[in-house]
Amino acid sequence: MTELIRASIVGASGYVGGELLRLLLDHPGVEVQQVTSERNADAFVHFTHPNLRGRTRLRFVSAADLEPCDLLFLGLPHGGAMGRIDEFAGLADRIVDLSADFRLRDPDDYVRWYGKPHAAPDWLARFVYGLPEIYREELRGARYVSGVGCNATATNLAIRPLFAADLVDRSRGVICEVKVGSSEGGNKASEATHHPERARVMRSFAPTGHRHTAEIEQAIRLTGEAAAVHLSATAVDNVRGVLATAHLFANPGVTEKDLWKSYRQVYRDEPFVRIVKERAGVYRYPEPKILSGSNYADVGFDFDPESGRIVAIGAIDNLMKGAAGSAVQCMNLMYGWDETTGLEFPGLHPI
Repeated sequence: MTELIRASIVGASGYVGGELLRLLLDHPGVEVQQVTSERNADAFVHFTHPNLRGRTRLRFVSAADLEPCDLLFLGLPHGGAMGRIDEFAGLADRIVDLSADFRLRDPDDYVRWYGKPHAAPDWLARFVYGLPEIYREELRGARYVSGVGCNATATNLAIRPLFAADLVDRSRGVICEVKVGSSEGGNKASEATHHPERARVMRSFAPTGHRHTAEIEQAIRLTGEAAAVHLSATAVDNVRGVLATAHLFANPGVTEKDLWKSYRQVYRDEPFVRIVKERAGVYRYPEPKILSGSNYADVGFDFDPESGRIVAIGAIDNLMKGAAGSAVQCMNLMYGWDETTGLEFPGLHPI
């Protein structure tokens, strides 16, 4: 890294924006130029992100005061980037959008899953989906990168080896339950996130129709024939973390040895994916708790040879591998840097 790039974050007051800023402040290739927040303009960043006290003297600015930079991260609510993408592209040569605005390739999917037409459909083909484990080569040198859905990421990484090796019956689809922490709902309070209502819950909030389903189906199509995805989401009493538990059925003749082979082949060279399937101990399967603050994704599986049912499991920190961490990993690929730069933190234990 011979010269720092100038990066700014639009919408930096949310949880993902705070995590992104934390990572960029310690990245050896980045100078953080500006961070925006309309409601916090002129306030010091550490008033909103207290963990950054003493780490930066940056103040929030209004998006109207943005200056040109090399890389613009967009952390706006869903729908906030697509209507202004031409404006943002005029400010930076490269963009990473962390919302859902450019994740899907088919404009019709936005009508189906988000309830309205896409405001800039011509831009969809210009964005690369920001999951390096699937799109690494396309991300190298890319100018425009989309964010990833955290629930989709945990599920996609859990099931991808099975589809890549054609080990499962696609006609039976995938049934997946994701358990999610409260930070997935963002930092704006609502009746559902009010502490007396949210604390100690195990609440099913999206038994069907979860929007991240579209991203999972899109990823499966890359491995060949499509398969239906049936996704349910449950809120649990955690702040961070996603645990995806997916149920699939093996093709005739598939053995556990075949499953091991598929996971090892797909993930043997992945810097941030670890296979977790132990015979003994507390952490025999993936567990989001020990991934807090890290960019790792732990994946594992179990197999019932009597029924042919495979249970594929994926765990991530939703704010990191499910958002800010993947965004920085993509940035590293975009600029030709070591993919792990700025992302080496392994998580904590105990926590």
